[in-house]
Formats: sequence, structure tokens, C-alpha cells
Amino acid sequence: MQFKSHETLCAVGMLALLTACASTPTTDPRDPYESYNRKFQSFNDNLDDYVMKPVAEGYRWVMPDFANLGVSNFFSNIGDIGVIANDALQGNFSQSGMDGARLLINTTAGLGGFIDVGTMLDLPKHDESFDKTLAVWGVDTGSYLVLPLVGPSSVRGVYGLAGNAALNPTTYLGASFAITGVSGALNAIDKRSDNLEKGKIVDEAAIDRYEFFKNSYFSRKTYSDKIVDVQENDR
Repeated sequence: MQFKSHETLCAVGMLALLTACASTPTTDPRDPYESYNRKFQSFNDNLDDYVMKPVAEGYRWVMPDFANLGVSNFFSNIGDIGVIANDALQGNFSQSGMDGARLLINTTAGLGGFIDVGTMLDLPKHDESFDKTLAVWGVDTGSYLVLPLVGPSSVRGVYGLAGNAALNPTTYLGASFAITGVSGALNAIDKRSDNLEKGKIVDEAAIDRYEFFKNSYFSRKTYSDKIVDVQENDR
């Protein structure tokens, strides 16, 4: 929901704060910081209601569908750089080669990534992150954390965010901070506009938004870690 460098700073700061604080009693052993997490989710929800959602709706209204898709493809193409690195860190060199070919084709024939030529050529998009790399290395998910400006995460997820930032080339545009900021803001707005419908479903379905997001987060992580185990056994 913000620039990757800001996400990392917030995440690392929050991890240090919560580590220094004594955990509060909770009925969920995965969530020892529930009282803090609920406050941060309330902050994020308010920010989304009053800033991100209205801006995303305006963005969706003014952007033609083809342009909206092109922007999403562009940032996805940049993200493939980190995907390739995480493929290699996980020891999946065959997939790393495929993702490298996808990046090259989309950057050249796809006009900088605005057109997803790779998918047309049966080079599918993979979702690899440093969080998943840590899972491959045997690092446990850890306690649930809600990070300001970022949302649902975990102790492992905090280090995952730092690793993702280190593997993202836009992190190193320090000499052109304005470019980095505009790029990060546009990426956040584009992602939020792509998830407007999902937000409506959550608002209608969730009795307790906090529990809904927490359980969804751990469900995704459990599924992802099981996939990791299967992949490791197949190697």
C-alpha cells in the first residue's frame, strides 16, 4: 500500500517495537500481539477508506482498461527480477531460466513489460518472494503481525519484505527519490484498483474483519508452505 522502501522501514520498525514489548494474553497462540495488531488494522482500514479506496476508484474511472492492464503488466515485469532471484535462492534453476526468458521477452517484445507476451508464449507468471525463500530454508512463519501501510504479515513476512525490497531495482533509485515515490504510489494505486471487487466481498462477508484477514493470511501461508514441502520432496 506504499513504496517498497517505506514498507520495509515500517516493517522492521514494527518488529523491533513488538519484540521489545511484552506480549498480551490471547486465545490464539499465533497472535500474541492482538491488541497492537487490531489498532494497526484500524489505522490501515481508515487510511484505505479515506485515501486509498477513493483514489483507486478515481484511477479506475479515468484509466482505460487497456492502459490499466498495461500498468499492471509493467510493474509485474519489474517484479519478475525478484522472482528470478528467489527462484535461484530456492535452488529452482530451471524455473529461474524460464522466468529469465519471460523477463527478456516482455521487456523487449512487450515494450518494457506493458504487454505480457510471455504468457502468450506459454511462459506463465510465477509468484516467488523472499518470504517463500525463507520457508524453503526452513524458517517458520512466526507470530501474526499487522503492519501499518502494509497490512497482514508475520515475523517471517517482515524479513521477507526486506528481502523483496533488496531484490527490487526501484529500491536503488535513491538519487531520484521523486521517481521512486511516484512509481511506488502508482503501483500501490494500481494494485488497489485491481482489488476493488475483492474489497466489496470482504465487507459483505466478514463479521470480524480482523479475524477474517488473519485466518486468510495463515490459510495462504499454510497452503504455500505445503507447496514448498511438495516441491522439496520432488527434487
